[in-house]
Amino acid sequence: MNNNTDVKALILDDEPFMLQLLDRMLANLGIAQTVLIDNANAALTWIDGHPQAPELILCDLNMPEMDGIEFIRQLTERRYGGSLILVSGEDERVLQSTEKLLQAHRLNVLGHLSKPVAPKALAALIDKWSQPAAAAPRTARKHYGAEEIGAAIAQGQLVNYYQPKVAVTDGHLSGVETLVRWQHPRDGLVFPDQFIHTAEEHGLIDPLTQAVLVAAFAQSKAWHDAGLALRIAVNLSMDNLRSLDFPDFVARQAAAAGIASKHIVLEITESRLMQDVRAPLEILTRLSLKRFSLSIDDFGTGHSSMAQLRDIPFDQLKIDQSFVHGAHANETIRAIYEASAGLARQLGMEIVAEGVEDQDDWNFVREAGCDLAQGYYIGRPMPADKLVEWHGDWLRRISEWPSTRVKSEDGP
Repeated sequence: MNNNTDVKALILDDEPFMLQLLDRMLANLGIAQTVLIDNANAALTWIDGHPQAPELILCDLNMPEMDGIEFIRQLTERRYGGSLILVSGEDERVLQSTEKLLQAHRLNVLGHLSKPVAPKALAALIDKWSQPAAAAPRTARKHYGAEEIGAAIAQGQLVNYYQPKVAVTDGHLSGVETLVRWQHPRDGLVFPDQFIHTAEEHGLIDPLTQAVLVAAFAQSKAWHDAGLALRIAVNLSMDNLRSLDFPDFVARQAAAAGIASKHIVLEITESRLMQDVRAPLEILTRLSLKRFSLSIDDFGTGHSSMAQLRDIPFDQLKIDQSFVHGAHANETIRAIYEASAGLARQLGMEIVAEGVEDQDDWNFVREAGCDLAQGYYIGRPMPADKLVEWHGDWLRRISEWPSTRVKSEDGP
């Protein structure tokens, strides 16, 4: 447990008994420097009147005059830099929503506690607290123009990284997702969120996607020749689905690389609404007829919807990481995960869980059921030449799990 003797805490609750109870619990945890206040206005006045705000605030939600939600907004306007713990008798979903609000405000929330507060639960949250480190100077996010991005595509500066996907039943490596990076001659490795949007806005997404596809297919062939028969997934932009000859381009490149269409998954994320559905529907249906697998990516977010499942012949559903990570401990997230997975099963679709970040997530997807999983717990995106080394490490990891039977890629 941290040394809490120097921590200053403010306890905000309109119930005198709760103030005294929390004060005693904090004292038992070594936090003796506390301020007890029974209404939010008075708490703000106290904060404004002291040069140093408390490092920790325990805050009730349902209070008269000013509730906890408004108090949080007022803290944000004051640029509060400490940590908060929510303490309330409200419904669990209300507490979860408030936690999300705190995170959206970029406030440090240690967690929430339901009344009556259990001392062990409070101790667990206090143990997460640490003295804020001095903030490092923030580097301005660089903007890349269309001309520079176009030159990068033409000069072959784009490189593919690959993130493993594994079967949850036995852990065997099933495939990889292709994730583009820009190896900038001055700035080093540039991530796609710094250039994909500009490429879409300036008509560069087609040559960009084509470069990614060609390199991915060539790499897939190299892996197959080396005995690693993996399915390779490539992300498509909705803007790629405007050119009616796109299915023929994909088929030609796969044939030229010597890769069967059954080994290729095309992942589609609808980041914005389709104004005219005719071209995308034609293109995706033709790709399906050519036996390419279609995956609906980030299901449950953005514009991904059941209408897409109705209209487009998807073979695979990827459950967004926001409905996977932490689902073991969150009933709302777990319910959304189970509903999405259940829908996919009824439609005969393969289920992929993305965002498996830790052992708890891995245990959850194995117990809740899906076909494939990916995430940092399994493997981060990596250059192609690192995959074999990762695979050896992964096989050693799963061989230590008594409930896992390792299956080779060549069969049972």
